[in-house]
Amino acid sequence: QIPSFKVMDVMRQAQAKEIALKEAGSSTKVLHLEVGQPSTGAPQKVKDAAAAAVSSDKLGYTGALGTPELRSKVALEYTKRYGVQVEPDEVLMTTGSSGAFIVAFTALFDAGSRVAMAIPGYPCYRNILQALGCEIVALPATAESNWQPTVAMLDEAAKGGRIDGLIVASPSNPTGTVILGPQMQELCDWCTRNGVFFVSDEIYHGLTLGNKPVTSLSYKRDSIVINSFSKYHCMTGWRVGWMVVKDKSLHPAMEALLQNFFISVPTLAQLAAVTALDCEEELDGHVARYRNNLRVLLEGLPAAGFDRLSRPDGAFYLYCEVSSLLSLTKAPDSLALCSIILRDCAVAITSGLDFDPVRGGRFARFSFAGSTADMEDALPKAPTVVLKACKATQQALT
Repeated sequence: QIPSFKVMDVMRQAQAKEIALKEAGSSTKVLHLEVGQPSTGAPQKVKDAAAAAVSSDKLGYTGALGTPELRSKVALEYTKRYGVQVEPDEVLMTTGSSGAFIVAFTALFDAGSRVAMAIPGYPCYRNILQALGCEIVALPATAESNWQPTVAMLDEAAKGGRIDGLIVASPSNPTGTVILGPQMQELCDWCTRNGVFFVSDEIYHGLTLGNKPVTSLSYKRDSIVINSFSKYHCMTGWRVGWMVVKDKSLHPAMEALLQNFFISVPTLAQLAAVTALDCEEELDGHVARYRNNLRVLLEGLPAAGFDRLSRPDGAFYLYCEVSSLLSLTKAPDSLALCSIILRDCAVAITSGLDFDPVRGGRFARFSFAGSTADMEDALPKAPTVVLKACKATQQALT
């Protein structure tokens, strides 16, 4: 039994709420602070390239590893952004980062492998690994560890048996925190000493709000890097991601998995994605908006009762403890609280249970990938959203 991806459940519920409001003739707008999806679409150059390809290209299959042009363009980005040499044949295109996780985890791990990761963390790591029969080794991160794993956590976890893999995310989902160079070096060195596969999720690179994230390739040549065009490039629905895999001994297995699972990444999306790497000015403008959105939430959430917040350096998420609100409302956990807020206030946020099955009932995540107007509408001067939710929750539980 594989758990659902709860944020997708919330998105479905929010869409149902929108339909119900429309059918009732209401002008109320559902505010989407639940999902990590930019409110802007792909850059105009990407749309223009896609339109041209529809008219001129037969859009058949590509090779399973991706088009040569896109692989070369992605490889050049590593020299440009990080000063790291990546060859085009070390880039494997995937159907979003989700396809990369499935292929990487299947190639690296066997049933019974013990794979470590910081909790809270992206739930699909756990869910995919569980489907493969792997054992999840939870590293209980806290605000004191900047919500990131540490060597001390790994040493403690290794007492329970050999660790076969470590997955890190910087910037992270749901906290937005970053692993800085010295800590990345420590984690990479630990994995090298212990013969542990190192998988680095770098999907939020480019979305820099404070300290700039580093790539694991600067510290561990044989780390597996996963990235995507979804977040910084605003191309969530196009489903184009990639892996950087310098260990060529892994390529035959990974290519075979890509062939059998996906055949190829959608051709139209690959042809258009080439141009996305030339749209920094437009995309950095979105990052400036996210930075402003973060300011709005940091100023407004405490007044609404959300006063224990992560301090993100990247991505577009805030992770907050809601224990005081649970006590006030008598809601059993954040899942119930979030449901009430959506139902009665038309504001969609995500329960921390998606990211931490043990402690997440005391936390919630806000996404600030939307418009600044939506952030401001969700946080009126008087905290009516939360007050209304408190009253509704108390009524529902009495």
